[in-house]
Amino acid sequence: MYDGEPELGRNDECWCGSGKKYKKCHLEFDERLEKLAASGEQLPPRHLLKTPEQIAQIKKSAEVNVGVLDFVAERIKEGVTTEEVDRWVYDYTTEHGAIPAPLDYEGFPKSVCTSVNEVVCHGIPSTDEVLRSGDIVNVDCSTILDGYYSDSSRMFCIGDVSEEAKRLVDVTHESIQVGLRALKPWGHIGDIGAAIYSFAKDNGYSVVREFGGHGIGLDFHEDPFVSFACRPGSGWVLVPGLMFTIEPMINQGKHKIDMSDPNGWTVRTKDGKLTAQWEIQVVVTEDGYELISW
Repeated sequence: MYDGEPELGRNDECWCGSGKKYKKCHLEFDERLEKLAASGEQLPPRHLLKTPEQIAQIKKSAEVNVGVLDFVAERIKEGVTTEEVDRWVYDYTTEHGAIPAPLDYEGFPKSVCTSVNEVVCHGIPSTDEVLRSGDIVNVDCSTILDGYYSDSSRMFCIGDVSEEAKRLVDVTHESIQVGLRALKPWGHIGDIGAAIYSFAKDNGYSVVREFGGHGIGLDFHEDPFVSFACRPGSGWVLVPGLMFTIEPMINQGKHKIDMSDPNGWTVRTKDGKLTAQWEIQVVVTEDGYELISW
């Protein structure tokens, strides 16, 4: 097979774990993949395609992840520290039997990323960082439940936010819908990124190149990397079962970033201008997509 896995006989049990014979399950599906691979298309290996059983478990993780963000949305306001946000996330997640995925991930010291104003991503919560009127902040939550991963983030406007800041937040949010409209089964992952890039550019903004979406579900960060500065028709074919995040980071100024923070994590816009990000998790289906976490 194109992905290096052994070929199955027609009467063998299907690789997907359904318990069905291969000929009655994924044989025709795999034949389509083989033809696409022979024509030069980039395809996800089949072990990254989520089964219905796996999707059901990932959805349970996502219920906690969405619940965390809803909990934060009800409480975040002027005067709150980002450390308080971190405590809310940790307490809610663990009380629901789950684990915050960022905590101790490659040494990250907190349970959530809180990225304020010019911080593009990976902001570390702190008792010294007090949210003030006019701030915009991204709260990025990721959850592990029974070994299954979910991931999404939202922007919050604190107090009296300028029209310029609000417009950036709103356009970034709308860009997610633009990307979803470009998501077509058996299309290409680059179609999503190209649509978002064009939309951001048309609105006078730039898109971060170094960071993007990623596969997820059985691990925190799986292939593919989902770029939002790419060409339509590029990248992996959107095969049903492929699960990933859509999380464009859109800058008010230039696209260049500053990764020199001594903490080794926090990324800022190089020109110090505002940035915004929203993140959702989706799985490709035979007739479109299903939203998993938001």
